[in-house]
Amino acid sequence: MRDPSNQVQVVKNLRISVNNVVTRPSVPSSGVPGHAHRRLLSEVVLTCQPAEGGVANVITAGDYDLNISATTPWFEAYRESFLQSMPASDHEFLNHYLACLLVVSSSEAVPVEKFLKLSQEQHRIQHSGEYTNPKWFIPNTLKYYVLLHDMMTQTPQTCKCAHAHNIFNPLTSDMKQRYGAQGCYLLKVNSRTAAAGADEQIPDPWSQYLHKSSLQSQVQLGPRLSVPSIYLLMYRTSEVDGHDSEEKDGVLVNSLDNTHPLQLDTPSDTPGSLDALRAVAVETKPPPLATGVAAATSHGACLTLNDHDRIRLFIQEFTFRGLLPHIEKNIRQLNDQLVSRKGLSRSLFSATKKWFGGGKVPEKSIAELKNTSGLLYPPEAPELQIRKMADLCFLVQLYDLAYSCYHTAKKDFLSDQAMLYAAGALEMAAVSAFLQVGAPRPYPAHYMDTAIQTYRDVSKNMVLAERCALLSAEVLKSQAKYSDAATLLIKMTSEDSDLRSALLLEQAAHCFINMRNPMVRKFAFHMILAGHRFSKAGQKRHALRCYCQAMQVYKGKGWSLAEDHINFTIGRQSFTLRQPENAVTAFRHILTNDSQQTSTQQGAFLREYLYVYKNVTGACEVALPQLPLPCINSSATRVYFGHERRLAEGEKQAATHVSLDQEFDRDLAAMWQDLEEKVVAAAKRGVVPATFQSTQCCLNSQTDNLRFPLAVVEEPIIVEVVFRNPLKVPLVLSDLSLLWKFTLKDFNRPQPQEDSVGDAVPISNEKEASVPRARLKLLPHQTGQLNILGLVYNLASTSSTGDTTINTAEGTSVRGRQDLEIQGPRLNQTKEEKTSVSHGPDRRLDPTITPPMPLLEVFFLQFPTALLCGEIRKAYVEFCNMSRVTLCGLRVASTHPDFFTFGSSSLATPLTPLSPTSFENCSAYKTLATPPGATPGSVAAVTLVSEGDFGSGTGLRGGGVSGAGKGITEIPLGEGTLKPGESTQLPMWLRGPDQEGVHEIHFLFYYESAEKGGKISHRVLRHTVFICASRSLSVRATACRSNTLPEEEEERNGSMLVFVDVENINSSEAGVREFHIAQVSSSSKQWRLHKCINPAEDKDCKLTSRERGKLCFRATRCKPLQEGKKRSAFPFSKSGVSSLQIITSTTPCADFFFRRCQPLESLRPPVAMETQGRHSRSQGVGHGGGDKDIAGVVRKCNEVDLDIIILWKAFVVEDNKQVILEGQLHVALQTIDKEACSLTQKEEAQEMVLLKFKPELPPPMTRPSMEQLSHLIKTNLQYPESYSHPFNQKSLCMVPVTLTLSNCSLAQVDVIIDLRHKATSPESLEVHGSFTWLGQTQFKMQLGAQEVMRVQLRACFLHAGVYNLGTPRVFAKLADQGAMCETSQQTATPALIIIINST
Repeated sequence: MRDPSNQVQVVKNLRISVNNVVTRPSVPSSGVPGHAHRRLLSEVVLTCQPAEGGVANVITAGDYDLNISATTPWFEAYRESFLQSMPASDHEFLNHYLACLLVVSSSEAVPVEKFLKLSQEQHRIQHSGEYTNPKWFIPNTLKYYVLLHDMMTQTPQTCKCAHAHNIFNPLTSDMKQRYGAQGCYLLKVNSRTAAAGADEQIPDPWSQYLHKSSLQSQVQLGPRLSVPSIYLLMYRTSEVDGHDSEEKDGVLVNSLDNTHPLQLDTPSDTPGSLDALRAVAVETKPPPLATGVAAATSHGACLTLNDHDRIRLFIQEFTFRGLLPHIEKNIRQLNDQLVSRKGLSRSLFSATKKWFGGGKVPEKSIAELKNTSGLLYPPEAPELQIRKMADLCFLVQLYDLAYSCYHTAKKDFLSDQAMLYAAGALEMAAVSAFLQVGAPRPYPAHYMDTAIQTYRDVSKNMVLAERCALLSAEVLKSQAKYSDAATLLIKMTSEDSDLRSALLLEQAAHCFINMRNPMVRKFAFHMILAGHRFSKAGQKRHALRCYCQAMQVYKGKGWSLAEDHINFTIGRQSFTLRQPENAVTAFRHILTNDSQQTSTQQGAFLREYLYVYKNVTGACEVALPQLPLPCINSSATRVYFGHERRLAEGEKQAATHVSLDQEFDRDLAAMWQDLEEKVVAAAKRGVVPATFQSTQCCLNSQTDNLRFPLAVVEEPIIVEVVFRNPLKVPLVLSDLSLLWKFTLKDFNRPQPQEDSVGDAVPISNEKEASVPRARLKLLPHQTGQLNILGLVYNLASTSSTGDTTINTAEGTSVRGRQDLEIQGPRLNQTKEEKTSVSHGPDRRLDPTITPPMPLLEVFFLQFPTALLCGEIRKAYVEFCNMSRVTLCGLRVASTHPDFFTFGSSSLATPLTPLSPTSFENCSAYKTLATPPGATPGSVAAVTLVSEGDFGSGTGLRGGGVSGAGKGITEIPLGEGTLKPGESTQLPMWLRGPDQEGVHEIHFLFYYESAEKGGKISHRVLRHTVFICASRSLSVRATACRSNTLPEEEEERNGSMLVFVDVENINSSEAGVREFHIAQVSSSSKQWRLHKCINPAEDKDCKLTSRERGKLCFRATRCKPLQEGKKRSAFPFSKSGVSSLQIITSTTPCADFFFRRCQPLESLRPPVAMETQGRHSRSQGVGHGGGDKDIAGVVRKCNEVDLDIIILWKAFVVEDNKQVILEGQLHVALQTIDKEACSLTQKEEAQEMVLLKFKPELPPPMTRPSMEQLSHLIKTNLQYPESYSHPFNQKSLCMVPVTLTLSNCSLAQVDVIIDLRHKATSPESLEVHGSFTWLGQTQFKMQLGAQEVMRVQLRACFLHAGVYNLGTPRVFAKLADQGAMCETSQQTATPALIIIINST
């Protein structure tokens, strides 16, 4: 078409809307939508839902990956319906009718008369003033006359006529003469019957207009905005009945009927609001008026493809020959009227006002001018003519001319304070500026803002304000001004329409997320607001969708309260929409997370969840679903294999073994494993099997669970599950049971029995409450593989009053399950495992059920809890075989093997009653009366015993330093076995630890099955006791050399004095009245106690509190034993201080001696042990040179291998009754003149050695010290105590003196004797007189090993007096050490001689 300047303008995508004549408005003119209109828009949004599996955009913003729908078709459908249902307004002409279609059926007798009547009727409606609707664009409305012919009404006779195609020629010719060729048209439709169309697939011509997908055409973004709707009038006569309408494809409808012939099957009474005619076709649909029900599926079934072409041709003819020329004509006329008067004024506006000045309304007051209803222009007003021209130009895409007219009209309206008119002009001016080709001017967004504010605040017309906001938002989004668009949309939200507010808030949220820097949290917040408003508007599905999209932002970011609110809303909406699975999932998130909600709110969440969950489980009974509460700490699950610990029965105390009530201690577990390895090695002849696996009765997260644990058939398996309640309200669990799977091996019917502990377990979350646990038991009856899968239970909440009483009958209770999935330890061995995160298996819930095994139970009778240090006490142990399998190979290992003994099996041990009532005055020692006439303390008796007779065969003396059997004791059974159901009782002697305090002592009982070849090679039983040791006696011993040379034959090998210092260090609180030293015995391969040197009147040694006594004994060397006995025999010598001797070479005295904690070998320094051993080996081949041999020889001179055993009795008062306690203490003498003590000196800072930060170097091999070398030779002077000499007769007194030298070493020694003539100091001259030695004054000789040599000397005195003869100095060195200097030997005590003048 041509514009007013005669330039050809191309009109693109022209769209025509055809409606019937409706004389009442669909929307009130006040701008407030009615109920029907709101319901229509609500239904449009409700029926448009996101497609299942539709395309979604994945937007990455920072740490967020959001899955958002690519389009919002529900908003586009709402926008389309809203714009189509806009009411026609007086201040604008966009929705006014431009033309009228007058349609008459060819079946009318005189169609021309009908056309005339229709034309008159239209004229009356438009110009009579009786009807306010519909509104007409211009007074001279285009009338287009259509003669509609239904091809199905032709009769066979008519069809047979040769000139049937010419029957309409006279009629059409008459119409062309009357209305012109461009004003009328003959349309033929319904060329076939409906039955004939059953076999052919003819496309539905109206489907694309009836079922709209997305609104991409009404408001298109880009350089152009398509024409809104050009409203036409489609009219027909009222004489056509329903049958004819159905047969004629429904083109005509009743006059003034409110039902559009093409609308969808909706209850809305708004005509044409849903169905706009698109493209270049007329939108029609047959309304079956006879039935009142619209066709649901197919339309245009009687139309052929030729009919489709005829309809398209009809629309083209109407548009090109009628409508567009009519519009072009009116634009030209309006423009000519305005331009012709342009020269009369400087502005088009002034000229227009003068041209149309006759219709100006009188002036109004200021108050009335500011009100939009206070100023109304008449239809012929020049301002409205300018607006009308602008609207016409806008409809045919003449946007540049339209903008000029809108801009001119805007100024005029503003000058007249006609705010409603001005707002309309501002709105369309902004749209026209945006749609101009090439965008010569920027988009005036402030025009839109002013228009919206005027519509909303001044005119109070929310419909127009919403339309303006929708248009402006689309324009801003097309220009990527998302922030401005979001602000505009948020401003349009209000309380009067929840649906509009929800849609606008959702669009604002999408604006936030589509910005260059996406504002994720604002997107989520506004989606929540939109979901809330959708929910208030009844749009449940859209509300759920909004909450779900917002959940992507809040999930897992610490917004716990917001997350709870969203999940709760999602759960409720899902349940309302009959999506119970989604509801359960949402409620699960509320309950499993650590919520910050109050207890009341959490209780409401829990009750809501249980209600929803129960409805879900009631609907489908398939499998037990997973429950979210309470939280199960799977890694803390513990599995116990075996019967629970038995309590004490009367005087019997059962072994502690392993219990679920005990906490796991890694160091303690390593100690038990070490004990088990030792006892297994002792049982397997010193070799630990390669398949050895330590026994683990209780498995937890810290044990080794890589292997399948072994359980025994008919022995229970107890599973302890640890719960955690994340809520602040109590939970009630009932009917707990385990889920398991069993695979039978070698048997047919697996029947494990399942037991649940307790009826109900209330779980609270109070901080002071202990961790809630549940213990469930499985009892396998067959062998095979068992897999424990999970837990089944009933979950209920307490009443809202807070009463924790378990009563699930009143509240909602549901049954579900939770799986026990335990993650194994992380693997970190290979390079691949270190670079990746991989975990090993955890088999604690997958035990293997093995054949029956023996089951041992141990009971202790009269077992004390407190002992004195060194006290000997007798107790009894009862061993019971509780299984159906014979038991054998019973052994025991302990961390304190010196604490107990079962006695010697080789020596005759005095029998003890099996069930003694008390230990009062019942000695644990075997005694022997002293022979008549013998004096206590005289020559001691000697007994030879073997260490192997008292457990040395298992190496107890070694203390577990080397060898597999150190510290292992075989328990003697009757026949070596214990049959099923049998029990035996054995005596057990205990000795109190040497150190005071509380001692933790562990026993490990080992036993095997008499039936070999099972999966379990052995079993163990653990027992732990705590013994409180109180102080008793402190014994200190010292060995000194005897200066006298022995004359008796048995003392020729040497003798020494042993001093024993005994102190009572017991406190009076223990009730000990006094201690008696009953006997002192010794054990050594080299020395023995010979006799006791005590005053004759001291018959007994009694010590009360804090008293001390000292005993002196003479020790002599033992006679050399035969070579076969040297390694095994230990001579025991007893030197008693009372008349009743204790046989120390039998049980239990000898047992505890050999089991003492620190034997001589372990007390010596490591270097000394090594040196002694090497020297002993090299001694047989001669004295080789070297510092090692020198040190060994020299040290051997001072060594004493003598053990002292002190046996005592204590008199204790308990319950007004005196009780005698017995005990023994051990002292190990090692070196001459070095004190040894029975108690370890606490002053020795042993910990200081452990604080060295540098590695300690091995000590260098040092030469013997001067002190050690000074003890090689022992000297002794033999002389008369007094000597008489007549000095008057002879001035010189000659006295013979014998110097005896004794070699104390085992090597040859070179000796030099130097006889001094003068004293070394002047002090000696004053104290003692001066004398001189006569004869040879220096001797050099060599002494063999332990050789004794005598040298005759002569002393010369000049005066009478007291003299000291101890002046000779003796120097010695080893014979084979030539480079070594002689060392001065220690001299004896002063040798005083009295010289008497006989005159």
